[in-house]
Amino acid sequence: MTDVTVAKEDAAPVGDLVVLKDVNKHFGALHVLQDIDLTIARGEVVVVIGPSGSGKSTLCRTINRLETIDSGSIAIDGKPLPAEGKELARLRADVGMVFQSFNLFAHKTILENVTLGQVKVRKADKKVAEEKARALLDRVGVGAQADKYPAQLSGGQQQRVAIARALAMEPKVMLFDEPTSALDPEMINEVLEVMQQLARDGMTMIVVTHEMGFARSAANRVVFMADGRIVEEAAPEQFFSNPRSDRAKDFLSKILHH
Repeated sequence: MTDVTVAKEDAAPVGDLVVLKDVNKHFGALHVLQDIDLTIARGEVVVVIGPSGSGKSTLCRTINRLETIDSGSIAIDGKPLPAEGKELARLRADVGMVFQSFNLFAHKTILENVTLGQVKVRKADKKVAEEKARALLDRVGVGAQADKYPAQLSGGQQQRVAIARALAMEPKVMLFDEPTSALDPEMINEVLEVMQQLARDGMTMIVVTHEMGFARSAANRVVFMADGRIVEEAAPEQFFSNPRSDRAKDFLSKILHH
């Protein structure tokens, strides 16, 4: 068996975890994703930025099939996205998702929120699941809140619980769809810090965000979208200091100098 890691570029690289090819999506007459080609390597942190309505969130939501696509293909870890049923539930476990709204079960404790998916989808033993949940809640800094209900926590704490809940499924990739946009300013950093740590730990992440500081410091690559297309992608240093497209220049001038 030869060492596959030195495979040529044209062979399917071992490191590609998420591959979108020629993806199109319409909402009625609106063409929200236009011929999207995007490949995310294992362990890579990709931050997707762009003006409102550029298709960023839709892109994120197609990757775990919360939105279906009209044409093209999406593969996770070499397998095409399943259409429905058990395979889809398994995929959703492999692709952790953190939204703007925390989507926690209000009537369940924090511990139960993080334990539930492990038991239901991963068929974990309840005791083992609870131990893991507590460890993850500690990791995101809310271990002391395990027996409380979501409404008793701040927005920043709830979002960190949502991250722990996604991590409990041992996902291959984590999607973050504007995870800080619903938070008060003083809570944003506590969530970004958890995300920074995940990035340092080697988690594959796709992050739609307006937080340019996070994009600069945590991303391996910045993908800039406008009008449903990927206009430009580059390493953060290059993108922020020397964007190639007029659209990106215009966008950055508006957000970095306001």
